[in-house]
Amino acid sequence: MTASPDAPLTLTFRCPKALEGLAPAPVPALAGIPDWFKAMPQRAFSAMVAGEDDTVKRCPPFIDAMTCGFLMPLICDLRIENGEFSWEVDLPADREAAFARAPIGVHDAGQVAGTPLFEDDRFLIKFHNLWTIEAPEGYALLFTHPVNRFDLPFTTLTGLVDCDRYRDAWIHFPAHWRDEGFCGVLPKGTPVAQVIPVKRDAWAMRTATLTYDEARRTNETMAAIGRETGVYRRQFRA
Repeated sequence: MTASPDAPLTLTFRCPKALEGLAPAPVPALAGIPDWFKAMPQRAFSAMVAGEDDTVKRCPPFIDAMTCGFLMPLICDLRIENGEFSWEVDLPADREAAFARAPIGVHDAGQVAGTPLFEDDRFLIKFHNLWTIEAPEGYALLFTHPVNRFDLPFTTLTGLVDCDRYRDAWIHFPAHWRDEGFCGVLPKGTPVAQVIPVKRDAWAMRTATLTYDEARRTNETMAAIGRETGVYRRQFRA
């Protein structure tokens, strides 16, 4: 699938016919901004400057990372009590495509042996996904924990998938359940992964010292940022 020069690049999410209108759909990350971010102030007292200073709500890179790409939703309400997971969902079968009938599965601890996530008495959970994803030619998809979502009681592992080629299979999301004391319900639609398209390019690296003109521009830019607010937003943000 190749987009025309005048058309926006598109990710195509497909679910089984039997789940049309039942499976919660992915959403643009911009539509998934959490309530805590909406409610937080733009400025707050800072002991370091002995006065008010900007919060991350006025930091474009922080916001742009949170609103980049798409969010993948939890299939149904997930109840957690005393370390046990339960759910109530009755998804219809589909004659044409087999899919996971539960919101989560597990990964044996041995699959992360040797990593900081390994605990011999704990599984990793796996959030199930009901959507195949097709990316434009030349693009891979970075699947990661929803950016800056420190409020979520789990951490989704990060993976990069060539979804322009690998587009006819389910991609599920392994996660480490971080908050062992969590008790309650993780609601249906909670974002469990963020999907960020990445163009496949060959990259090289070089190092260099700043020239006189480059050092001057760096000093001027940093001085402008220190002198007034919104410089990055007005002059550099794409």
